[in-house]
Amino acid sequence: MSTTKPLVRPDRLGDAIASRRMNRTAWVITGMLVLFQIIAFADKAVLGLVADDAMRELGITPVQFGFIGSAFFFLYAIVSFATGILASRVSVRWILLVMGLTWAVMQFPMLAGGGAAVLLVTRIVLGGAEGPATAMSLSSAHGWFRSEDRALPSNLIAAGSTLGPVIAAPLLMWVIVTWGWRWAFGVLGIVGLIWTVAWLLIGSDGPFARRRPAEQDRGRAGDAAEPGGEAVEGAGIEVAPPAGRAVEERHGFDSQHPVPVRAILLSGSFVVAVLAGASNFWTQGFLTTWFPKYLGSVIGLTPGEVGWATTFPWVFGAALLLGLGFLGRQRMRGGSTVRASIVLPFSVALVIAGACFLLAPMTGGLVTVALLTVGAGCSVIYPMAPSAMAYAVTPRQRPLVMSALGGLASIGAIISPTAVGVFMDRAGYRAAPKGQPETAEMAANMATGVDHAFLLAGAILLVCGVLSAFFFRPDRTGRRLQSRHAERVG
Repeated sequence: MSTTKPLVRPDRLGDAIASRRMNRTAWVITGMLVLFQIIAFADKAVLGLVADDAMRELGITPVQFGFIGSAFFFLYAIVSFATGILASRVSVRWILLVMGLTWAVMQFPMLAGGGAAVLLVTRIVLGGAEGPATAMSLSSAHGWFRSEDRALPSNLIAAGSTLGPVIAAPLLMWVIVTWGWRWAFGVLGIVGLIWTVAWLLIGSDGPFARRRPAEQDRGRAGDAAEPGGEAVEGAGIEVAPPAGRAVEERHGFDSQHPVPVRAILLSGSFVVAVLAGASNFWTQGFLTTWFPKYLGSVIGLTPGEVGWATTFPWVFGAALLLGLGFLGRQRMRGGSTVRASIVLPFSVALVIAGACFLLAPMTGGLVTVALLTVGAGCSVIYPMAPSAMAYAVTPRQRPLVMSALGGLASIGAIISPTAVGVFMDRAGYRAAPKGQPETAEMAANMATGVDHAFLLAGAILLVCGVLSAFFFRPDRTGRRLQSRHAERVG
């Protein structure tokens, strides 16, 4: 008497959990990477949360504080590119472990009483160690999912980057008010150590990581299966062929061959992705360095209200990323191109962000907060850019391409914090001495300087969104690169 094995879909979270270890592990690893991104962006956001106290106690001017904010990104590009090269030879698991440990250790010098120089040095080192975070997280996750199923886990990880400030801001503001601003760094260091230990025990590379095309074909679901499905190794169940398999066969994402790195980095899609990503980083630089200070000094919110209001753009960005992740997954499975599924929604978000920043100086109060929530939320979806670009290259080259993209795009965050500080300084803003309240004149000067920064940010986002919509084409870039490869070997 024959028995029918239950059909499961390993690309669905429920079926993945109901089946065996490989599928369940894929989602556990994704969850760990989401936490990794949360910690990374909490580390970025902490500087803005301590801005007022740090500037007063350390005697830092707006330009100097903006420079410290920019310093976080000084090593971003160098370390990102170097890590991308390293990831083609070393397991991404170990790279993530070293990064997490470095993040944790770099928080404690400020808890121990470090001054302005220590803050500057630790932010430089911390930024270098966090530079490859998004690229390495996406590379690790992509090793656990087929090409047509990567949009959702990619955007979950991207949402983690927006959830970092959401979770951290209220907690850290409470820590600052209760224990002092230095303990904000200490708490992040402790959390980082806990994640590092957990990753050491749980982290691993997936079955689709760093394989040749032939190996991927042999390893898609373990053992051979009966007609109509594939077997999950050791599970005693039959796996239904994913609905998106036709997408993979049509586009051949995981059957690509390595191509010269120079050809990738000089492609039109990569150049436009860097510009679009730089506009995202420009906004991130403002959010993580000046946004809490702006809410307190210009909008007039209390420290507790600042802690919550700071989260609004990140909450909006997280919801947007999740929504676009589901949309991209469905469109990819329906046979749409990467450009239609990922790039165009990304581009539209940048245009909306630009419009909101351009309108912000013309408003005031809660209307300004609403515009900044939407504008900043639409412009913190950077991970969609490397996720889309990853489809143009072979799995072995994804870490390098995504790391290089993130490193070059980070130039936007290098410039923006200092630029905002310069605008504020030229408008006449000066931080009040320790123990003295800020005057209405200084608040007005800060508002004038930041308004100029908003106009510049809006123009950059608008232009980059239009460029992305017309010239960011990962599908065509991938086909062209593979065609050139075929000509060389032929």
